Amino acid sequence: MKILFIGDIVGEPGRRAVKLLLPQLCEQHGLDFVIANGENSAGGNGITPRIATELFALGIDVITSGDHLWDQKEVTELLANEKRFLRPLNYPEGTPGTGSGVFEVRGQKSVDGSPIKVAVLNAQGRTFMPAIENPFLVVPPEIEHLRQQTKIIFVDFHAEATSEKIAFARMVDGKVSAVVGTHTHVQTADEQIFPGGTAYLSDAGFTGPQESVLGREIEPVIKRFVTNMPQRFEVATKRMMLHGAVIEIDEASGKAINITRVSEKLLVEK
Repeated sequence: MKILFIGDIVGEPGRRAVKLLLPQLCEQHGLDFVIANGENSAGGNGITPRIATELFALGIDVITSGDHLWDQKEVTELLANEKRFLRPLNYPEGTPGTGSGVFEVRGQKSVDGSPIKVAVLNAQGRTFMPAIENPFLVVPPEIEHLRQQTKIIFVDFHAEATSEKIAFARMVDGKVSAVVGTHTHVQTADEQIFPGGTAYLSDAGFTGPQESVLGREIEPVIKRFVTNMPQRFEVATKRMMLHGAVIEIDEASGKAINITRVSEKLLVEK
């Protein structure tokens, strides 16, 4: 089976890129399941129930998040009512929402006729990030729990430090199908399959306006660096691209067969 992971969707331009590019990617790659990080999809800061509904309607099956989870107050409603929206697993016990889920793949059956299931897990790093529970301790028991339901497990590891991402992925090699990093908004070129069969990419990049500084208008960011004074970082609008990765997985073993980076340009911006 083939899973598309879409890197951090930034604001309305990012959502528009998904709307216009996802159908052709589904056809081109023969996709079975789509996951996207949506933590910046509401004006570049957080996510709301309305925007989550919009993204699901575009064909996204599961939405992950990260350190901008709490930027919109309406997110508490989303966490309470939408199982397809995940927050980082390593928040303390009692935090609303869930950090993982098992989802049936629409229209797909295994050889015995049972539905094919995909587990998705969202975790957040701690190096140069807000201090929450240690993912190296919290995630492994959850992986073992998920493996009792399916061998196909995808992890969005939302972290700043490349070393933390690689170390985490090496730790779970052979226990999950893929670990793809998010947060830095810069797509890396280190896609590979580890010896145990886990596909890996340090960062999927971001989906939205590339004529920008990580999705924001250029001049205010430069001015902030020059003057050290607060600025409004509005979402940029030019040169839309969808970044991410397609992972092909053997359904029987849960091991990755191939990982291909996606860097798709919106040729006609509407």
